[in-house]
Amino acid sequence: MRVKKQKRHRKVVRFYSACFGFREPYKVLCDGTFIHHLLHHRLTPADDVISHLLGARALLFTTRCIIGELRSLGESHSEALEAAQQLFTARCDHEKRVGATACVESVIGETNSEHFFVATQDADMRKKFREVPGVPVIYGLRNSLFIEQPSAQQRQYAKSTEEKHLHMGESEYLKLYKSDLKGVITNDSTNRVTEGTQLTRNISTTKRMLGVAEKSKFKRKRAKGPNPLSCKKKKKDDTSAPQNQDGVDSGATKKKIRKRKRAKEIGS
Repeated sequence: MRVKKQKRHRKVVRFYSACFGFREPYKVLCDGTFIHHLLHHRLTPADDVISHLLGARALLFTTRCIIGELRSLGESHSEALEAAQQLFTARCDHEKRVGATACVESVIGETNSEHFFVATQDADMRKKFREVPGVPVIYGLRNSLFIEQPSAQQRQYAKSTEEKHLHMGESEYLKLYKSDLKGVITNDSTNRVTEGTQLTRNISTTKRMLGVAEKSKFKRKRAKGPNPLSCKKKKKDDTSAPQNQDGVDSGATKKKIRKRKRAKEIGS
């Protein structure tokens, strides 16, 4: 069951990273209630616990207003005050101290441009941030931590933003059709010539590197002779040979008459 929960949390983190641009190390804005919950259930060190939850390195932040609120609660939250003072401080720009809920809302704003994870135990704050796109919420339940699943409104916002990126905006249409037809044709022809020249250079460079000799592109055709294998040899004229009176070729060789040698008889 623990493995399934961890996979579900990593899936939520990937959703916010892909759709809203969250990047490592992740920034987590903690209020006083969440810090108190961590210390009460001994979920320490807090940065290691939250880093394990998110699957990456995490930096914990708080604000001066939250620290001031913990200080005003007295000794019952002194341990939480000491822990909050050790965290990074996010800029809230409040001259006078305001409530933790109002301070966190001002830091997050309408679009959460700083890409904060909000860690809180306040149910009203969790409900409010479900309506703000791009604000993941972390909360604790006994000795475990959870990330809230993206709400239907957040998923719809991410889907509409993705569709806008796929289509061309009005300003891009104006830039595209602002130039006249002549300029478009001139630029198109110039680009084609440049691309063709660059392609020819790349091919010649590749051939030179491979040691391939370049052939002439336009070769003049020349007349070729007949194929010597298809030509027949000329026959000799027999009438030019001298003949004797008997009509026999004088150049004809006479056949040699073979003589058989007989063995001498013994006693003759």
